[in-house]
Amino acid sequence: MNKVLCLITVLTIGVIGSQSAMAGEPRLIGSHGDWSAYVFIEDGNKVCYMASQPKKAEGKYSSRGEIFALVTHRPAEGTKNVFSYITGYSYKPGGDATITIDGSRNVLFTQDDTAWAPDAETDNVLANKIRTGSKMVVAGTSSRGTATKDTYGLKGSGAAHDAISKECGV
Repeated sequence: MNKVLCLITVLTIGVIGSQSAMAGEPRLIGSHGDWSAYVFIEDGNKVCYMASQPKKAEGKYSSRGEIFALVTHRPAEGTKNVFSYITGYSYKPGGDATITIDGSRNVLFTQDDTAWAPDAETDNVLANKIRTGSKMVVAGTSSRGTATKDTYGLKGSGAAHDAISKECGV
């Protein structure tokens, strides 16, 4: 579990944080169904995030790294509900990914092994859908042309979001 926590922290810093940031070890705030809530200190400021891994990962790939869906609050930077998706492979350059929550579909932009919502408004919409939904599917295409579809349960996502919001005061 510590290996996963360290991986999530490193990926979160690399994806969302500044390159020169120093981060402390993440601390589990709580496990809530399919989601877990964490906090760590970066440059003296709290960063709170919730994370989950897919219940089902589909695709005809030979190898794939760890897969995570994250929602992150960085109050010191004035950001909250930032959705990011670490897919475990490099996306097809210039491609996108899709996220479907209970039938509602949004497009994510991709770079390397990560996908994000295009703006803060979409981040907020996705965070609300994740909080209140029951099923999430993220689909994408690897740099080798392999299509993937990852299915998540959203049980406990509302409680995990409440926990990170309370911890980070947002």
